[in-house]
Parts: sequence; C-alpha cells; structure tokens
Amino acid sequence: QVRLVESGGGLVQPGESLRLSCAASGSFLRLNLNAMGWYRQAPGKQRESVATFTSGGSTNYADSVKGRFTISRDNAKNTVYLQMDSLKPEDSALYYCNADVILYNYKQYNYWGQGTQVTVSS
Repeated sequence: QVRLVESGGGLVQPGESLRLSCAASGSFLRLNLNAMGWYRQAPGKQRESVATFTSGGSTNYADSVKGRFTISRDNAKNTVYLQMDSLKPEDSALYYCNADVILYNYKQYNYWGQGTQVTVSS
C-alpha cells in the first residue's frame, strides 16, 4: 500500500506564503524522481499542472506561477515540496501531489494524494 500525504495548506492573505509537503509512505522500491509534481483544481475548473519534475531533473511550471512557486524534493525523505510565495486569490484551489512509484515487482504505478486546500483571501 502506497500513500501520498499532502500537508501545509491553509487560509492566507494575498501576498503571503505557504509551503506544501507531500510525503510518500508504504511499501515501495523507490519513487521516480523525474515524475513527481503538484497539481491543483479550483471549483468548477479542470485539474491543472502547477509544478513538476521532468526527465533529467528539470522543472516545469505553469505560466501563472512562474517566479512565485518553487518545487523541490528531499530524496532521502521521499518528500516533495511546493514553496508558494506572493500568493494571489486565483491560487485558491485543492492542491494535489502526484508521483510515479516503483514497487518491488519493478512495475511503475501512478499515485495521487488526497489533496490539501489552499485559500487566499483578504
């Protein structure tokens, strides 16, 4: 059983910061470090990619968050982070962690976390 557990969401005012964490737990061989990322879904909208690691260790950001959000990871802790600065009301959404996980059968599976709510409001 593999779980991705997000934390760090909350209610903040415009211009403030939050740091989201996503920790992988359970029985698995390793994470695919080049296939981890953060997504978000606001009410009435489709889920969108926010920040992801891609092949070669590169990062990819949605245009709307470039320069404000930073994705990082701690490989030893099987944890990925999302530092969100200069938050705007339009950043309000349910934020999800996603990762490809390699199990002991050497097969790769995709997992989603349960989401953590971020609300930016004055």
